[in-house]
Amino acid sequence: MKEVVQLAEGWSLCHSDGPLPARVPGCVHTDLLAAGLIPDPFLGANEPEVAWVGRRSWSYVRDLAASDTAGTGHERTDLVFDGLDTAATVTLDGRELGRTRNMHRRHRFDVTGHHGRLTVDFASAYDEAASVRALTGERPNVYPEPFQYIRKMACSFGWDWGPTLVTAGIWRPVRLERWSTARLAGVRPLVTVQDGTGRVEVRVEVERTAQGAARRLAVRAAVAGAEAHAAVDGTQAVLTLDVPDVSLWWPRGYGAQPLYELEVELTEDGAEGGTADGTGDGTASGVENGTGYGTASGVANGAGNRTTGRRLDSWRRRIGFRSVELDRSPDEHGTGFTLVVNGVPVFARGVNWIPDDVFPSRITPERYRTRLRQTADAGVDLVRIWGGGIYEDDAFYDVCDELGLMVWQDFLFACAAYPEEQPLRGEVEAEARDNVVRLMPHPSLVLWNGNNENLWGFRDWDWEPALAGDSWGGGYYLDLLPRVVAELDPTRPYTAGSPWSGSWDHHPNDPAHGTHHSWEVWNRRDYAEYRDSVPRFVSEFGWQAPPAMATLRRALPGERLAPDSPGMLHHQKAEDGNGKLNRGVERHFDLPTDDFDRWHYLTQVVQARAVAAGIEHWRAHWPVCAGTVVWQINDCWPVSSWAAIDGDGRPKPLYHELRRVYADRLLTLQPGTDGPVLAVVNQAAEPWQAPVTLRRLRADGTEVAHLVVDVTVAPRSVHRQEVPRELAPDERSGKELLVADCRELRALHVPVPDKDFAYPAPRYDVAVESPVGGGAGSVEVVVTAHTLVRDLLLQADRLGPDAVCDTGLRTLLPGERARLRVVGATEAGANAVRAALYCVAPA
Repeated sequence: MKEVVQLAEGWSLCHSDGPLPARVPGCVHTDLLAAGLIPDPFLGANEPEVAWVGRRSWSYVRDLAASDTAGTGHERTDLVFDGLDTAATVTLDGRELGRTRNMHRRHRFDVTGHHGRLTVDFASAYDEAASVRALTGERPNVYPEPFQYIRKMACSFGWDWGPTLVTAGIWRPVRLERWSTARLAGVRPLVTVQDGTGRVEVRVEVERTAQGAARRLAVRAAVAGAEAHAAVDGTQAVLTLDVPDVSLWWPRGYGAQPLYELEVELTEDGAEGGTADGTGDGTASGVENGTGYGTASGVANGAGNRTTGRRLDSWRRRIGFRSVELDRSPDEHGTGFTLVVNGVPVFARGVNWIPDDVFPSRITPERYRTRLRQTADAGVDLVRIWGGGIYEDDAFYDVCDELGLMVWQDFLFACAAYPEEQPLRGEVEAEARDNVVRLMPHPSLVLWNGNNENLWGFRDWDWEPALAGDSWGGGYYLDLLPRVVAELDPTRPYTAGSPWSGSWDHHPNDPAHGTHHSWEVWNRRDYAEYRDSVPRFVSEFGWQAPPAMATLRRALPGERLAPDSPGMLHHQKAEDGNGKLNRGVERHFDLPTDDFDRWHYLTQVVQARAVAAGIEHWRAHWPVCAGTVVWQINDCWPVSSWAAIDGDGRPKPLYHELRRVYADRLLTLQPGTDGPVLAVVNQAAEPWQAPVTLRRLRADGTEVAHLVVDVTVAPRSVHRQEVPRELAPDERSGKELLVADCRELRALHVPVPDKDFAYPAPRYDVAVESPVGGGAGSVEVVVTAHTLVRDLLLQADRLGPDAVCDTGLRTLLPGERARLRVVGATEAGANAVRAALYCVAPA
């Protein structure tokens, strides 16, 4: 049986002051941090102080004993790296094993019988990019960094939300694999469902030793009580397993997420009966196709040959049975883009995901679980892994499988023209093949996407004339990648890019066709203008806000905080980011000039309102619009950004707003041409029948008109109706609003900007209670309103850096009471709580 030995210990990082203990997996920055040789680049303005790290070469070393690679009782010993970042030369006892130039691939070297000093020399990523650029020529991109010339996490070179911290190191596990005769080199389970029966077509690739070249091998596969066997013909085998009455995997909110263990086992002395030429039951024939994964024909039906003999290798993964399609049918509105899972069209309630740390080797399975649990709890059912980051660790997809979070996986191309010449082209294909095969067992993975914004950039950002016919990546997105997906993973849809209209017949970012990125609003307009169009699928849009106050205090120690203080400006990477934040506030409120706490609160309010305005409008137009993917759910360091969860893992008010607008049932009031429109969205599987109370109120709480509307909304559908004219607030007075209530749901329509509305001075009482069994740091804050209190927010992190409140922005009418639950508070007195409460106040 194959033996695996992890090589996590015993590494050193070569440094001018002598060798340093190195953590593997890890990177140079984290090792230097642990040794106290560089300041924390996340704090203050330290980031540029460590820029030198990414511009020099580094070496990792450890010793391999003779007993590690020889005399182990196995014919072959391989040294396997799951991830090398990035341009590396690997030597053992002075003998070069190979060179790598791709962070996103696995690498394997035969070290049988060799031992001594193992060295991994990393060149500077800047030097590697420069050498490739010299071969391919210049290409345009949106940032002044050379990330398109090297197959490395692009955002390590900086982005409009991330620092420039160019890493190097052994960033994923490294191990020795000792084996004899043969090993499983690749397993591709193609999972489908038809008429209630699940089918797994398991395509197996085998690598043999020289001694095992002529030996008879067999493979067995088993899942959910079904079992199949096949002889291995050369290096290939195919097995088919049918599982009747299978339980389907569903996205969260649509059903359960049953997972089944699929086991594949390779044995020697394979078959009892049958032949190895493809003529008997359970045999396979085929040839290596030169691409590393091979093709095969023939199937095993579970009733043929059984395997005997010595077990050589095994492979286990959890799979789920479900079908997924992408409906891109043309209609009277344009060209659709609707995910259909198990035959059910889905409005995707999505978020964009960036690497959760700019040093991704620090992201543990527990951290993935925490962040994705937060994501699911916000009502999200789709996570798009953005193309400037990484193919995440299997732990990420495992959690998505369990939580029912659909995964949209970008191939790793973003915001640049990418050369298609060697040495990049071969790396791109090998990387794609490696990761498609690695990730395809996960039922949560529902879509492959070719790139982020590069088709748009080619057509719209002056790239096309500048390129003058040079390659730019189109051959990857429109030819190579779809061919790889069709060959290796035909059970999933592929789209060439985001945004992408589906063909060059339409502008790549045409909202009427395919996917659309909506950035004009954040960059130049008021968030109300999200309501001006109904794209078919909004795969990026968002609004910025600073992180939580406790995050700012940790990241900017000792700084007197102001919107333009040095640390705040350093932790604002977007072009004119603060200008856009301020203009967003000024359209609705008087901009605070000398009150940072007030500015901080109002920017958070505007972020939450802006994203809610877009989602409410687009959800109300289902099925024309079939999804929204908010930019973004998370951050990779403490920064002002579009994230709903900041770089320290603290939720912003936007996070709580996502929970409201992404809930199965949503009540919203939309501006219409003839007055407000009531839209009732029901994404649940059951009909929704409930009374909706509409009240036209004055700012002082006086009721002008009142109506109860009985509404019935079918499952997975939207009900829209105009609000009667007598209930529409007077837009000229600035003193009236419309409130819609349905049980615990509330929607507001204020027809004028907040700075033009006659808000009363807010008055409310605050009481602090200790809940029974709540434990230390658990309190309930009871707020009783005596006036209209708009967008009340308890900033829990002001009560303790780990304190969390269960509620975001709340609007109370006179006489109403809200109960806010806080855990983790270190200060919970009435005065501290009142100081942590904010709301909209009159100008």
